[in-house]
Amino acid sequence: MNKKWIACLILFALIVFPVCKKAEKITYPLTKKADQVDDYFGTKVADPYRWLEDDKSEETGKWVEAQNAATFDYLKKIPFREALHKRLTEIFNYPRYSSPFRVGEYYFFYKNDGLQNQSVIYIQKGLDGQPEVFIDPNQLSPDGTIRIGLIGISGDKKHVAISRGEAGSDWSEIRVMEIATKKEFPDRIQWVKFSGAAFQGNGFYYSGYDKPAPGKELTAKNEFQKVFYHKLGDAQEKDKIIYEDHQHPLRYFGLSVTEDETTAFLSVSEGTSGTELYSRDLRKKNAPFEILIKGFDFDAAAVDNVGDKFLVYTNADAPNFKVVLIDPKKPAKENWQTVIPEKADVLNGANTGGGQLFCTYLQDANTKVYQHALDGQFVREIGLPALGTADGFGGWKDDKILFYTFTSFTFPPTIYKYDIRSGASEVFRKAEVKFNPEDYEVKQVFYESKDKTRVPMFIVHKRGLVLDGKNPCYLTGYGGFNISIQPGFSPANIILLENGAIYAEPNLRGGGEYGEKWHKAGMLLNKQNVFDDFIAAAEYLIKEKYTSSDKLAIAGGSNGGLLVGAAMTQRPDLFKVALPAVGVMDMLRYHKFTVGWGWAVEYGSSDDEKNFKNLYSYSPLHNLKEGVAYPATFVTTADHDDRVVPAHSFKFIATLQEKDAGNNPVLIRIETRSGHGSSNITKAIDALTDSYAFMFANTGVKPKHE
Repeated sequence: MNKKWIACLILFALIVFPVCKKAEKITYPLTKKADQVDDYFGTKVADPYRWLEDDKSEETGKWVEAQNAATFDYLKKIPFREALHKRLTEIFNYPRYSSPFRVGEYYFFYKNDGLQNQSVIYIQKGLDGQPEVFIDPNQLSPDGTIRIGLIGISGDKKHVAISRGEAGSDWSEIRVMEIATKKEFPDRIQWVKFSGAAFQGNGFYYSGYDKPAPGKELTAKNEFQKVFYHKLGDAQEKDKIIYEDHQHPLRYFGLSVTEDETTAFLSVSEGTSGTELYSRDLRKKNAPFEILIKGFDFDAAAVDNVGDKFLVYTNADAPNFKVVLIDPKKPAKENWQTVIPEKADVLNGANTGGGQLFCTYLQDANTKVYQHALDGQFVREIGLPALGTADGFGGWKDDKILFYTFTSFTFPPTIYKYDIRSGASEVFRKAEVKFNPEDYEVKQVFYESKDKTRVPMFIVHKRGLVLDGKNPCYLTGYGGFNISIQPGFSPANIILLENGAIYAEPNLRGGGEYGEKWHKAGMLLNKQNVFDDFIAAAEYLIKEKYTSSDKLAIAGGSNGGLLVGAAMTQRPDLFKVALPAVGVMDMLRYHKFTVGWGWAVEYGSSDDEKNFKNLYSYSPLHNLKEGVAYPATFVTTADHDDRVVPAHSFKFIATLQEKDAGNNPVLIRIETRSGHGSSNITKAIDALTDSYAFMFANTGVKPKHE
């Protein structure tokens, strides 16, 4: 069947079978099937929509247009969609700031006036100086999809390296600016991904890849990352390779430099966890990289140098992490000095600033912060205003003050100025959100998962909520990659709460909330525990009459999209609405695209028989069944997502539309010039509007702003 005929059939399907009302069966755009079958250790697995992996083909392009046409035709019939968009726009329209950070005599900070597509970077001389625009990314592209970040400061505090990305792609270009004059240098470093700029002398180190083949920039597997040194003013072609590994194409390399520029730390990993750590004496010409921590069984990160020894944050023989002092001349584990021993609470991070060591712990996913001397001697606990999340404890050795941000579900981000010597905190800048936290209640509950494991969950709702099982509920989660989900304010949640919906967020296994044991209990062959935890959270909410299956929506992005996909295929009866965003849906082929190979340490790979069987048992794409009525499903992805490529979502929705036996809508929304997250505020508000409109329409909620 030729492409022209396929295109005609797609157009015919849209004309003859328009998206119908909720009670009617929707006829979706035609998706052709190919005779593609793969053999995994004797198991034949059909992959009829393999052709959708080619996101640059004309055929896929027409399919995307047809799917979007069907989706937006459905969405425009939701009577309150425009009112939701207006209300979300109002909610987001307030000034948002980052904590300031000092660079010599200047302070930098990010600010968004409210509806600017990108936050603007400001600079001021001293804390009392007049803020001036340093870079305004909104002036760099008509659609506001160019993002800018500061990623490195020169030792003399005269230059700053910036990362410039476009349309949501993970690819970035490094440029250099002079701080005092705001002059941009001609330096252009391309094909950079997941890298900072570590200055030393008259240049900086960065991690980059070879240029991908034309047309494959957003899908080709990223291999053979290298560490380069770039001298200011040189063309990229002159950059010197500092470290590469011809034997291991699927490894990440990152290099950092101590503040005094005496030592470089090289971090090597084979994926998203497990680190090998090296050091290099920069005072000696052509000094080799010396091993500090070998192998990938543990995580490790260099914190700082103390003279010629190094503070290292690690979970080596300490699942809840600790800080040790390593002498590079005697790096064997038996010679390590423990500076901060492992505790019952998870040490979530360690940083230095002002000659002090700041340790951030998690206590049931809430932040606790302690200040120590560099030798580990306890100084004080830093008092926080409530249960919630604080970050930002770090700075230069000569800093006298630090800034940190505190937030919680009903506590908009507030920036505090902290005096390192006295321990006094004072509010520096408070978000002025049109939101009354007293109208809402936050609680943390604990429930039992399938195997009796005790799992915590945050629940947020209006005060005085009646537990009658009739409330709409938005249940979201993540559960993976040692990422801890902590309390945080999101303006997007206001529209849920003010319309009587419950926001629920469990701390699933696979995350880092209770250390490496919690992480390992939800990875590789234990991944099913994550889905069991999520399903148990839903069952708890129903049992305790917060909501019912007819009012329950589940949502998650990336690994959280996988979570939603697995939950809805395993328990389609339990949920009314599923909102998987940029999800990892094809667990048998995820490692074949861009940086997907880096997740094999978390998921396992279908190249291994034992892991194949496990992945196949829960892969959302491969567990959709004929004759099953699935929840109303709204899949979202974007054309420039080069982390979880859109083929995951394409193949999943095509299969769901083919096999679903119910009357609920199952649709996909494909954003343009956007990536793994919305590439600007405009697109974010548009996407949220459509997700919430879909949720409310399918849970029978009539928003009060209609």
